Amino acid sequence: MAAIEIEGLRKEFGADTVAVDDVDLTVEEGEVFGFLGPNGAGKSTTINLLLDFIRPTDGRIEVFGTDVQEDPLAVRERVGVLPEGYGFDPLLGREYLEWAIETKDADDDPDELLDLVGLADDADRYATEYSKGMQQRLAFAMALVDDPDLLVLDEPSTGLDPNGMTTMREVVRERAANGTTVFFSSHILSEVQSVCDRVGVMNDGRLVAVDTIEGLQANLGGRASITLECSVLPADHALETVDGVVDVAVADDTVEVTCTGPGVKEDVVTHLAARANIDDIRSEAASLQSLFRELTEGGRDETADERGESAHSSGSEADARNVEVSR
Repeated sequence: MAAIEIEGLRKEFGADTVAVDDVDLTVEEGEVFGFLGPNGAGKSTTINLLLDFIRPTDGRIEVFGTDVQEDPLAVRERVGVLPEGYGFDPLLGREYLEWAIETKDADDDPDELLDLVGLADDADRYATEYSKGMQQRLAFAMALVDDPDLLVLDEPSTGLDPNGMTTMREVVRERAANGTTVFFSSHILSEVQSVCDRVGVMNDGRLVAVDTIEGLQANLGGRASITLECSVLPADHALETVDGVVDVAVADDTVEVTCTGPGVKEDVVTHLAARANIDDIRSEAASLQSLFRELTEGGRDETADERGESAHSSGSEADARNVEVSR
């Protein structure tokens, strides 16, 4: 059984805005799935539909075989959510964890969860006094209550310092290793690359690619680079003549070659080895950034100051998200 099964999902806002357009997606149990896309691509709207915060214009979503519209309560009992745009009341950090544990009828130790996310020393401070990063840690701890089968994380690294980001990645990997499915959107491409089994890329409401990072690199032919060190580099190396070579930069005995895809690098090595002694080779695959830009036609990725999809969101949706963390 798939953790998430989406078929023909469509969401319209008014007569002129299609936020999600005919999306089909399957996320397997135990998978860490990254959800990417530029501003307004439809990511947050898809997540709101997945959680039944809003209803689709067409299509269906199942979570562990349960239709989210027919039995949303049964779905939410198996899901932990770190939403975007939440708010906190003046309650202690420990009180928020105790409330979340009581609400889910769980037996978690609030102090263990606070320690897990690095808030053990701040448990008796008001959440309203926390920094943005500390509030994000607290919201993440609340999402972990009752060891959910599915973690849905919307921009989980927002406001976190490097230590907080490392902690979150470690927890995500550990939970996934124990069978938890993780579905998260992120504007930090390195984060997605470091923890995800597969990624999906949204653009203009459509899911334009679903694959592993390696699969995207191989199938899209994103630019890759190779650096070669030679004892003596001949002036007539003619690397520019190799099919698929985009750029050649030479510095002393080192030459860096940019290629249209990973398959070209073998031709570069063969070509240069016939003309010089190669002492060392360093190879880099196409970056997720270059793949992202290719898939979204150069669309701007989200930054910390440009989050969200306000064109597709409403106040009622934001209020629905707040329910998950604010009493």
